[in-house]
Amino acid sequence: MTSQINASCAHQYRWALEQLELKLIARRYSISTQRGYYQAFRSFLKFTYPLPLHHVGKDHIYQYHREMIQSRNISRSTQNQSINAIKFYLEHVLGQDRQFFDLERPKKVQKLPEVLSVEEVQAIFKVTTNLKHKAILVTIYSAGLRIGELTQLKIGDIDSSSMRIWVREGKGVKDRLTVLSPLLLELLRMYFQKYNPRKWLFEGPEGNPYGASSIRKILNRSVEKVGIRKKVVPHTLRHSFATHLLENGTNLRYIQELLGHTSAKTTEIYTHVSSKKLDEVLSPLDFIK
Repeated sequence: MTSQINASCAHQYRWALEQLELKLIARRYSISTQRGYYQAFRSFLKFTYPLPLHHVGKDHIYQYHREMIQSRNISRSTQNQSINAIKFYLEHVLGQDRQFFDLERPKKVQKLPEVLSVEEVQAIFKVTTNLKHKAILVTIYSAGLRIGELTQLKIGDIDSSSMRIWVREGKGVKDRLTVLSPLLLELLRMYFQKYNPRKWLFEGPEGNPYGASSIRKILNRSVEKVGIRKKVVPHTLRHSFATHLLENGTNLRYIQELLGHTSAKTTEIYTHVSSKKLDEVLSPLDFIK
């Protein structure tokens, strides 16, 4: 009898995971969000197994997260993602009313983004001798792209007539335009003549979009060659794009549009990392004669 109950529960749990995955795809969540929610919900089901799903309630959800925090010391982002994954299943798979859990959500740590100097960006590009690799890194920096936006660029998204780059269905499933530098256009033309991509601007060996993990490896190698000790990831190039625009006098509102930020408050963080703005501020010590 116990084995039959366990088999029934296992079937329920597999069904729940399958339905979660299907619903995430149907609602066009990003691949990274799909994977994150799937793994978070799977972890929760491991905790509740072999309890039948219709017996799982809020008490189990509270207990699970308390244990996650106390015994595993999970990060704030992991806790938030776990709660969101469970809410998604209840609300969008089971069709229940909007759920509220009396769990204290961890406050998001407001860290300033790591930013490269102009000289450091130049040095990274200089040591990246492979034409395709250089074109990838320069495109991310010069247009302020997220890595997922870069990998999804198609040839037709490069509009040389208006000197703009189309970002299709970026974060929040929104299209936007960003700048196309004449220097980048020249580099892309050289790259195009050599590699002749068919559909995606940057393609992998099988003609699929170039892999995000490969881009991270390219950047890591170049950063190591230069000897930069900062923690540099592809998103650092996007942060640097915004900061360097601000330092050159670009209106914060324009930067917000180029980055695709919904809220101006998100863009305002770059005012805190601009070295040029800091250079204009004198310490009170400097006023002492």
